[in-house]
Amino acid sequence: MRNIILSIIGVLVIVASFLFAKKLIADKNKPKPVQAKVVKTVFTDTIQNATIPIVIAANGNLEAKRRLEIYAEVQGVFKPGSKLFKPGQEYKAGQSLIKIDASEYYASVQSSKSNLYNSIAAIMPDLRLDFPDVFDKWQNYLTNFNLNKTTPKLPEMTSDKENFFITGRSIVSNYYNVKNLEQRLAKYTISAPFSGILTEALVTEGTLIRSGQKLGEYIDPSVYEMEVAISKTYANLLKVGEDVALNNLDKTETYTGKVTRVNGSIDATTQTITAYIEVKDANLKEGMYLEANLNAKQEKDAIEIDRNLLLENQQIFVVKDSLLDVIDVKPVYFSDTKVVLKNVPNGSIILKKAVPGAYAGMLVKPFQDKPVTKDQQ
Repeated sequence: MRNIILSIIGVLVIVASFLFAKKLIADKNKPKPVQAKVVKTVFTDTIQNATIPIVIAANGNLEAKRRLEIYAEVQGVFKPGSKLFKPGQEYKAGQSLIKIDASEYYASVQSSKSNLYNSIAAIMPDLRLDFPDVFDKWQNYLTNFNLNKTTPKLPEMTSDKENFFITGRSIVSNYYNVKNLEQRLAKYTISAPFSGILTEALVTEGTLIRSGQKLGEYIDPSVYEMEVAISKTYANLLKVGEDVALNNLDKTETYTGKVTRVNGSIDATTQTITAYIEVKDANLKEGMYLEANLNAKQEKDAIEIDRNLLLENQQIFVVKDSLLDVIDVKPVYFSDTKVVLKNVPNGSIILKKAVPGAYAGMLVKPFQDKPVTKDQQ
């Protein structure tokens, strides 16, 4: 019985070995599956060279073109006026911004004017006797002399004798002394040189003001300037009078400015040149941050593409016979996201969007929009 069982097991082992060997031979002779080629679908664009405007992006803060920092040249108490000296207060041209109490100084000015009047009146008898031909003009001067008005100019002297006589009586020196005092008296009142608005007030009514003290800041809110720094590469391209498109950070408001000045020197540290853009708009405020787009030049026979399509060795991918290839190009301007290129032949088919892992010789298929049929609708 045992021999029978062993015989059966031996037969089964032989049969299994035969079947296994047959399977190995069949697998060895079986052809390997051919791997299907992967064809990537890419977005392409057909090139047509044109004139590309090179627009330089810059930014900066607005500052009032006409600004006045108010300082005191005399000392005294700030007198209340018709308007409160507060930030945001508007004034017309010629209106008083600040009036400083000048009572004591005004009295000294009147005293000097009175002394001048008396000096001229004292020489009138001598003029009548020695210089009868000039007596009338000096008499008219005294008649028109008003202590409550600005001291009039002395009569013009027509001869050396008259000049020596008048000067010898210290009348000329007294006259200029009075004019000097009147000039200083005018500094007790600070008037608005132009219509504008007060943006900073450092004193209030009743404050004792000292000479040299800063009192506030005053601006004209109708005209603003923006200072922008441009690369020295475009120093020769910026032109005074060129229009500039401006917009806020949210891109919700657009303004039109004009290049009014271009600095004649280049900053040695940053190698940039400063341009000043003038802009007018009722909605603008000092300190606003704006972005500017300056039209530097027109580049002929060029194209503009995304910067990520330009390879490191100044080449770009083109599609030829369903294969990727590279051509050499000449970049002429870089912006944050775009690059302007030359030497790209018309009719070339280039990639419109970057393809990860792209290489020369890669098999691609240009993407085509299929028209929607009535059945698909």
